[in-house]
Amino acid sequence: MLQCQNSMPMAHNGYYYGNMNVNIKQEKQEAFGDHILSLSTPGTQGVNSMSLWAKVRELEGDSLRQIQNLYGPNFPIEFRHYFADIIERQSWDQLDPDNIPNDEPHAKYILDLFLGEIQKQCDQLTEGKDFLQRLHFSEIASHFKNVYGPAPLELVRTVKKILSIEYRLVQQANAMVDGGVHMRNDQQSEKVMHINRELERLATMTRDTENELRKLQSKQEYFVINYQDSIRIQSDLQQILQRSPTDQTRIKLEPQLTRKQQEINELLKAEAEKLQQLRPNLAQRHEETFALLSQLQNQILDEELIKWKRSQALAYNGVQQESNLDQLQQWCEKLAEIIWQNRQQIKRVEIQRQQLPISYPGRDILPELNATITALLSSLVTSTFIIEKQPPQVLKTQTRFGATIRLLVGGKLNVHMNPPTVKASIISENQAKALLKNDSGRSINEMSGDILNPESVMEYHPQSGILSVNFRNMSLRRIKRSDKRGAESVTEEKFTILFQSRFSVGGNELVFQVRTLSLPVVVIVHGNQEANAAASILWDNAFAEQGRIPFHIPDKVPWCKLIDTLDCKWKHECHSSKGLTPQAKQYLAYKVFRQNIPPNSDKHISWAQFNREPLPNRNFTFWQWFNGVMELSKSKHLQQHWNDGAIIGFIGKAESQDKLLSKPCSTFLLRYSDSEIGGLTIAWVAESEKGIARVWNLQPQTLRDYGIRSLADRIKDLDQLMYICKIDDATQTKDEVFGQYYSKTISSSPQGDGGYVRTELMQTISIRPNNHLISLMGDHSAPNTPAGGSSYDGALSIHSPTPVTHHNNLQYDVSDLPGNVTNYGQQPNDVTGQMEYDESLDCFPQCSIDVNELLSRQL
Repeated sequence: MLQCQNSMPMAHNGYYYGNMNVNIKQEKQEAFGDHILSLSTPGTQGVNSMSLWAKVRELEGDSLRQIQNLYGPNFPIEFRHYFADIIERQSWDQLDPDNIPNDEPHAKYILDLFLGEIQKQCDQLTEGKDFLQRLHFSEIASHFKNVYGPAPLELVRTVKKILSIEYRLVQQANAMVDGGVHMRNDQQSEKVMHINRELERLATMTRDTENELRKLQSKQEYFVINYQDSIRIQSDLQQILQRSPTDQTRIKLEPQLTRKQQEINELLKAEAEKLQQLRPNLAQRHEETFALLSQLQNQILDEELIKWKRSQALAYNGVQQESNLDQLQQWCEKLAEIIWQNRQQIKRVEIQRQQLPISYPGRDILPELNATITALLSSLVTSTFIIEKQPPQVLKTQTRFGATIRLLVGGKLNVHMNPPTVKASIISENQAKALLKNDSGRSINEMSGDILNPESVMEYHPQSGILSVNFRNMSLRRIKRSDKRGAESVTEEKFTILFQSRFSVGGNELVFQVRTLSLPVVVIVHGNQEANAAASILWDNAFAEQGRIPFHIPDKVPWCKLIDTLDCKWKHECHSSKGLTPQAKQYLAYKVFRQNIPPNSDKHISWAQFNREPLPNRNFTFWQWFNGVMELSKSKHLQQHWNDGAIIGFIGKAESQDKLLSKPCSTFLLRYSDSEIGGLTIAWVAESEKGIARVWNLQPQTLRDYGIRSLADRIKDLDQLMYICKIDDATQTKDEVFGQYYSKTISSSPQGDGGYVRTELMQTISIRPNNHLISLMGDHSAPNTPAGGSSYDGALSIHSPTPVTHHNNLQYDVSDLPGNVTNYGQQPNDVTGQMEYDESLDCFPQCSIDVNELLSRQL
């Protein structure tokens, strides 16, 4: 038994298309598939106004062949063709085939919908000429019930895979037509076509060597037959020669046998020479095939697969990940098939040589060929044991997490016939270094923590051909940390999840020990560590180099690369196409360097500047401040306002003052607080007592505040705010921008149940006894603000919606929360990344009304 680091009758995926022939190139969709709606699901958008299937039917050549190979009995092409409308109208992107508790009911609904549509169409096909069509639809429905009835989410998995591949092929076709407008897509399409051509070329070369091997086998069998005849003739001749020279039989047969022996010896010599020539020629053909095979495999594994893995890391930072894993699996399965066929050929050549040893001059390269093809197979299997869905990179102890492991060639190598078990464990950075340095087949036993539910068996999904395992209920119970190094905090210490398994292929002929490491993981035990942990992951994912020693990263990076990373992260977290404007990038650069530098500057920023050293006159770091405003902006309270361009955000106080002084009075803008993490302040211009325009700054408000009363309603409450200056410097009335977000006014009677007075929250601006507004030249809401406080406040009050008259004709006006609402207690490298705010109004401060005095009044 051969041990391999990190296979095997081939699983031939033959497709049965039934007895209905569908021409997917036809110009018009027949029968009841004429009316097709345009797609609305993400993942199939961008195919103009036509349906995806309408575009698919226009494909040609290799793309069309790939489409035909997608469909089998579990999802026939006829069903895709005639029911394209109902298929494409489902929200497949919202369903996870591995999320059984939440998505299985929806999958069951879709299956019942499909079966109902099939039955409906069968009922309409009543004429005799429609008998075969109705019969075939009934067969499809029956097959769907048998296959997907027990597991409706497998229908989701199958359809999502098919639609994804269809959409990718349509995109590639569009890119080829559009020319230079889609240069990048053209290049990608050219690469795909090149790999497909090379795979087809290798398949042809493998068929040719198979034919040559069969000819060689035939030649060798012919040689053996003649050799047996030669031995028989030689034996007969020996018997004849034992007779007397005068024996008539000897006189008659000796010349005949001698002549036959000479003829057959000449034939054997000629055949042996042919064999001596054919064997090296076949070995040379195999050598050429293996060279091309090795080159193409390196391109697929070392370029395309590594690029996909790299895109996983960048996806955390908001870079869109290309969904081409199914394409990679197709390539890897084709490689596995070609490698396995060639390996079988080499084994047959070895058997031939054992059956008929023939020496010939020159170096025998057969042992090298055997070692080469086995090494290619081992490399393919170990490299395609991948993490399809990464575990969370910020991992909190005692919290459930998951991951999905996939073996891209598992179905093709029939690994699922004896499904392997995958084990997960957490190891430290030093253990990962030692693992890669000592790349042996031994299992790793030393761990850095305990994972609950660390083992699971791989499952094969025949509809999609995927062999994978989905860890759903893992939990890190404890973590063993190493000694801290210098200024490094626990949120800078990185771990990784090691997944390993062992399985055999080819009847235990080859045994593979496979393993793969997750992206770096930072372990936290409390929510206030999350922001700093996220910083460590963002820096690692953005700037880690390929093939690095775990988990080495540069200490300094160019500002232009970091600001691009932050821009992608912002758009991803805020689910917005509006990223950081040039003004925002310049503002952030000044915050770091205290000087104006362009966004494309190569000036380096260090990790310490990013998230170790606090900003000047502050007790939080640059990342902690940026992460705070990002959490604020991506929340449900502010996300839509950011997308509307109502929040300028990244603007300093002096700059906002200059901007507002050029605007009419009562104009305001929204900017992020410089002194409070996750704070938004309102600056507006108004005339002072002397008639001079002055800029005022409202106390910063946080997520907790907006959980009590929304930003739109707060702006509506303040009559001092009339016109908003937006991010594009345009000025609009506040009702035009925020009117659609105002809370609806309750028109019911203010007299509530039980005779109580109904109240509502309203924001007011605190005024000193002399009725003068107090101008704030700094943000004063945060307890950690170095500057002194101020009596200026934007507070909430409880008001009766209308003056409510009871027996004493009193009008209620109860003051509410004073401004300083939140104290995060944040220290450098110890701040909440995704701050958990209580969005309920737990209680109000003490009421300022003297209740006893009220009760003593005369009615």
